Amino acid sequence: MRYLVSVIDDKSNPGSTDRRPAISVFNERLIAEGYWVFSGGLADTDAATVIDNRGEQAVFSDGPFVESKEYLAGVWVWEAPDLDVALKLAAEASKVCDRKIEVRPFL
Repeated sequence: MRYLVSVIDDKSNPGSTDRRPAISVFNERLIAEGYWVFSGGLADTDAATVIDNRGEQAVFSDGPFVESKEYLAGVWVWEAPDLDVALKLAAEASKVCDRKIEVRPFL
């Protein structure tokens, strides 16, 4: 089963910024053990644009779709045999990247 693993940062209490080497080692392990599908960091929410084209014309709005002190800082997509394995990996990921993690299965 595939899982979307979201990395949640906090503007008022951000995680450590020097975590890239540890995250790279963790990613290499995910790849070696067959869990890794995709990962990527995201630009700050100031770089976001929301598009709503449900009406007569598209409306473009600068910034995130919701203002919050917490925001999505990056994602992984993992292939794991079950939720227990994904949650175990997510607990490790939270420690490695020094941020909260949200795990959601794909439908």
